[in-house]
Amino acid sequence: MKKRILRREITALVIVDVQDAFRKSIPDFDTLVRKTRALAKGFEVIGLPVLITEQYPKGLGHTAVEIADSVEKAEYFEKSGFSACLANGFEARLRDLNVEQVAVAGIEAHVCVNQSVHGLLRSGFGVHLIEDVVASRHAADRDTALRKMYESGAVPSTVEMALFELLVDSADPNFKQVQSLIK
Repeated sequence: MKKRILRREITALVIVDVQDAFRKSIPDFDTLVRKTRALAKGFEVIGLPVLITEQYPKGLGHTAVEIADSVEKAEYFEKSGFSACLANGFEARLRDLNVEQVAVAGIEAHVCVNQSVHGLLRSGFGVHLIEDVVASRHAADRDTALRKMYESGAVPSTVEMALFELLVDSADPNFKQVQSLIK
């Protein structure tokens, strides 16, 4: 049965290819980066793993500095294949961390995010697609990719929804710090 609510003890965040080369071509890139940064910081505050992929960084540059500088414990995976699952050691690391659910953010929705989501689903992970931090250069590509991923079994979510599902209760000692990230 698909887990429709994120559970802290089995969840990791995967940020797919939010790299400098896309800064000028992705609509509203700065907002995407700001919200992805808040999501990643929230995961880190809660104590959850953050895995970041970089597609061919020699040509496309590295992860946007605003994100890279905000997470201290993120693990990076360089890749040439479009799916994060093709990155050396990526899936093994998720399994080492006892991850069953993956929150996915990144670009481009119709290429690397799509193939990463399908790879994760195929490997038995529950995938929560953090829709407000998933982008493509063209709206039609993004919209079609979202539909395809949801029809394949990904669960729709947003930055705030994901973080509050993981917190569960306003009495959580991390609540105020996480809440301050999304205000």
